[in-house]
Amino acid sequence: MQHRKLWFGLGAVVLVSFLVLGGQGVRISRSLPPIPDKVVTPDGTVLLTGEAIMRGQNVWQSIGGQQVGSVWGHGAYVAPDWSADWLHREATFVLDTWARAESRASYAVAPAERQAALRARLAGVMRTNTYDASTGTVTLEPVRAEAMRVNAAHYADVFAKGRSAYAIPEGALTDPGKLKDLGAFFWWTSWVTSTNRPGDSVSYTQNWPHEPLVGNVPASGVLMWSLASVVLLLAGAAGLIWYMSGKKEDEELTPPAKDPFSGMQLTPSQRATGKYFLVVVALFLAQVGLGGVTAHFGVEGAGFYGIPLAKYVPYAVTRSWHTQLGIFWIATAWLATGLFIGPAVSGVEPKYQRAGVNFLFVCLLIIVVGALFGQWASVQQRMGSGDYWYWFGHQGWEYVDLGRFWQIFLFVGLFVWLFLTARAVWPALKKPAEGRPLLVLFVISSLAIASFYGAGLMYGQRSHMGMVEYWRWWVVHLWVEGFFEVFATVVMAFLFTRLGVLSARTAVPAVLFTTTIFLVGGIIGTFHHLYFSGTPAAVMALGATFSALEVVPLVLVGREVWSHLRLSRLPGWMEQYRWPILFFIGVAFWNLVGAGLFGFLINPPVALYYMQGLNLTPLHGHTALFGVYGMLGIALMLFTFRMMQPEAKWKTKTLAWAFWNLNAGLLLMAVLSLLPIGVLQTQAAIEQGTWWARSAEFMQMPLMGTLRWLRVPGDVLFAVGALQLAWFVVGLKTGWSLERAEAPRTQPEPERLGAAAPAHAVLRRR
Repeated sequence: MQHRKLWFGLGAVVLVSFLVLGGQGVRISRSLPPIPDKVVTPDGTVLLTGEAIMRGQNVWQSIGGQQVGSVWGHGAYVAPDWSADWLHREATFVLDTWARAESRASYAVAPAERQAALRARLAGVMRTNTYDASTGTVTLEPVRAEAMRVNAAHYADVFAKGRSAYAIPEGALTDPGKLKDLGAFFWWTSWVTSTNRPGDSVSYTQNWPHEPLVGNVPASGVLMWSLASVVLLLAGAAGLIWYMSGKKEDEELTPPAKDPFSGMQLTPSQRATGKYFLVVVALFLAQVGLGGVTAHFGVEGAGFYGIPLAKYVPYAVTRSWHTQLGIFWIATAWLATGLFIGPAVSGVEPKYQRAGVNFLFVCLLIIVVGALFGQWASVQQRMGSGDYWYWFGHQGWEYVDLGRFWQIFLFVGLFVWLFLTARAVWPALKKPAEGRPLLVLFVISSLAIASFYGAGLMYGQRSHMGMVEYWRWWVVHLWVEGFFEVFATVVMAFLFTRLGVLSARTAVPAVLFTTTIFLVGGIIGTFHHLYFSGTPAAVMALGATFSALEVVPLVLVGREVWSHLRLSRLPGWMEQYRWPILFFIGVAFWNLVGAGLFGFLINPPVALYYMQGLNLTPLHGHTALFGVYGMLGIALMLFTFRMMQPEAKWKTKTLAWAFWNLNAGLLLMAVLSLLPIGVLQTQAAIEQGTWWARSAEFMQMPLMGTLRWLRVPGDVLFAVGALQLAWFVVGLKTGWSLERAEAPRTQPEPERLGAAAPAHAVLRRR
């Protein structure tokens, strides 16, 4: 077996990593913050029940969940973090009550030494764990019971009457029973943040959020593992550089005299993939438009330039659509590329392949339309009674918001895609060839893409939020950031080998090695999302150390950029591939900046302790999700178009403007708005607490308003780039993006969104 050591290394990394991930998952499930059966006062008065807490979690999910503020730092950024906000309100209520009982003056005007004594007393009360496991009961002092009543009334008022500063419209939730249950859920999410684990001196959430009033400050482990992550990053980078310095450069060949795809003839299934890419640009444009609307809600929470938009399409809906469409269009671009590549690899068009591609396309449209409509109906409370909101509406978990029915539908659809892709590649897999390991990796990564989306089905409607977060990040991190990237790496290697500019002899070991070092940190690195989600300290240790290793492969970005830049400057027919390759260079740049610099900025536990739930998270999210995965989706789409029409000459002026506007717009959005807002919020969180950094009072200050408006230049430039890209892509269908004078005349004109097979490997139908 060729490259036996590399295959063994990859298999060992995957096996050991998932054993650790699964083993810690079992440990997490056994150490979750308890949901008490009831919460009582010392005299036995029942304040709320565990059933009310769970109903409240479902109420919160149905109105948008993590798209309406955040809990434990996960979610949207306009409304408060409800757990941090409740904690601060409860703490100040108790302090004021005690201070007035002593001197009839509030805590704020008490002498400094008296304030210190009151804070010490408060920390002793709130950090003491009164949960009795034998009875399932939490006992609260009367003053905390009164704070619960006041806070619940406040949040009922927020959701019933609305708050423009929170982008919550009037009437978001009016049912008194649901409002009461929502308050119970918010209380529980706050209680676990300040209550010490049994036998420990830190809370269930590792003392997050920062709240000095109750002694919530970074624990020793937060600092220790942050130092360890930095040391491991430096050590890993040095080790990789040392290892690579002793290896020969990948063998890059002189391109053949003629485009290997020239003279190819489209198969019916390859022609059928064309419409997928039209949907890609349509969804991309919709996402960009919704992004602008969503960002504007931070300035004008009740409308859009005077239009009362929140009444009909509130922030929770636009943000749900914005995040969901991002996943939809990027995944569609990658999946369509896989469908196109299959017959090109094997030279075989399986029977009924076109019908399968068309069937999958119809399913995609049904899922997109159904999921988006269901999210709107759920947030608007139009789903009626029962559990329809859960099955067809809004599950409330960011990036996996779509209703469970649509989630299952998409999961099944991914296996249909896997079947269609694998059956097309199978004939090539059966033939011994130097590049066959690439095809094996292609099939394995395709299987992982289909399978790991199923992690989102491992939790249910009434699952503990801690376990939901565990499985949700399997989808967001492992599915989106993990195996899709492996898939893309393999496809890129295949494309360059088929173009004759990279030999399979060097591409295969390079891909195996790259995949291995990426997954070394990438799999266990999933835990860096779970530091403060009710998990034990071991999760922080593993997440901090292995997420640092995720950044290590990025030290080779310069080498990757140089290699791609050389290819983009090759003369002759390679000039036709210049812009698809430049989009690959854009991927490498944003991989370094968005995934690397901005990602590691928030990865060490001590950094994330103060930054979680602040705008440095969407800074990383925007520059990594679009900059890396979005750019990669566009690059694969353009490469597919190029293979579809190898003999047609593109008019690339519009595409060039699109490339630079998209990149410049994303950069301006990041450095003019998201970065400074996030830095100022972090300073506020360090100095006063997480609640203050997320409060309406802080976010509505003139400086913060100015910084939000500074998103406009970048957003506009980015939107122009998106329109130019769409114009170019549609022009490949209509002809305005083609130099007609150079179109081939020796054969009937094919569908412009179709593809062709190499002359030396004309596809045949089986």
